Amino acid sequence: MNRSPSDQNSADIIVIGGGPAGLMAAGRAGELCAKVILAEKNLRLGRKLLITGGGRCNVTNNAGIKGFIAAFGANGKFLYRAFSVFSAENLTGFLKSFGVPTRADPDGKIFPADDKAQSVLDALKCYTSRGKAAIILGAQASELLLRDGTGLEGVRLTDGKVLRGKKVIIATGGLSYPATGSTGDGYALAKKCGHTIVALRPGLTALESDEPFIKDLQGLPLQNVIISILVNGKKAAEDRGELLFTHFGVSGPKLLVMSGVASDALLKPGNKVELSVNLKPDLSAEELTAAIQDYFAANGAKMFASYVKAALPGSLAPVFERRCGIARDKQCAAITGAERKIIAGMLGDFRLHLTRPRPIQEATVTRGGVDLKEINPQTMESRLVPGLYFCGELLDLDGITGGYNLQEAFSTGYLAGQSAAIG
Repeated sequence: MNRSPSDQNSADIIVIGGGPAGLMAAGRAGELCAKVILAEKNLRLGRKLLITGGGRCNVTNNAGIKGFIAAFGANGKFLYRAFSVFSAENLTGFLKSFGVPTRADPDGKIFPADDKAQSVLDALKCYTSRGKAAIILGAQASELLLRDGTGLEGVRLTDGKVLRGKKVIIATGGLSYPATGSTGDGYALAKKCGHTIVALRPGLTALESDEPFIKDLQGLPLQNVIISILVNGKKAAEDRGELLFTHFGVSGPKLLVMSGVASDALLKPGNKVELSVNLKPDLSAEELTAAIQDYFAANGAKMFASYVKAALPGSLAPVFERRCGIARDKQCAAITGAERKIIAGMLGDFRLHLTRPRPIQEATVTRGGVDLKEINPQTMESRLVPGLYFCGELLDLDGITGGYNLQEAFSTGYLAGQSAAIG
């Protein structure tokens, strides 16, 4: 039966945002027989989803629920209900039911078998279609309409059109990758309703350095090194993996995961934040000193530059030489004990001063968001405005890389849609 013009502008539930969380919420609510309108400000759905994982779409991880909770740090426990209702296993089963089988990499990351984000988006679109959700593209929400200052009546769009509904799910995403439509609209909507927005910061982001040699190292990858974040000389985070030098500073998978610690420290005036790189992680300090002495004893006639070139990759060698302050043409036999100590110290602790994270627009995810204390984790409903629900990156939740953040979007979207439909 076709809806009348008035019916087309009214529904049981209005979902704002057509990304992974919003599509999942609309699909689940429709599956439970609720009338749903999904309003997306872009002219196509899932724009950000299509670029995740370089288009390969790392949808989730096989870490198990404890691993997922841990991946979100201090706020992870908030997600226990959402991950229990719609787990990684539920997600892979869901995708398979729509003809999208998945595969797991050795590191636990799970991708669609064809490595195509489009396949995941197609499954979500089929899900919303099956539930007969009405999708309006090019529709940006400007305000929530409240009855007597509390109960919801609907959503007003920027073109003045009003969508009527007593339940609203906000799934507008964060501030990262604004070209895809993530421009923080949902934060403004939440704030107008009285919600607190925890300070918005970049998450999983590269870090900038003001070291004069940074541009000399641009494009250099360091494999299997230990990288540490130091705040005022004290170790705040550490991991092992690849580090990539860029024209502005440093990047790399492990660095991105630790970037939140550095970003938060950099927000506080007076903090000195550094990156320490152990270039020889398989040797203890004593073993490293012995290895240097052995090389110099066996190659006394060679220049210091020869040792550095043999010990370090590419463009790092001349930078290391300059930082050591030892003449590159000095013979190894002439290098003093004090100089050997400098060399060993710098190989085990090569430091860079960090100045700031890259702009939030370049971040993988947004840190901060709608305060979790004001949301019921059992339903994703606002504790302040009955009938208002939140899901996805809009929440004050940010996980590490590996599919955790997409699973959070799917799980909270599913729970919000279900709760709104049956509540």
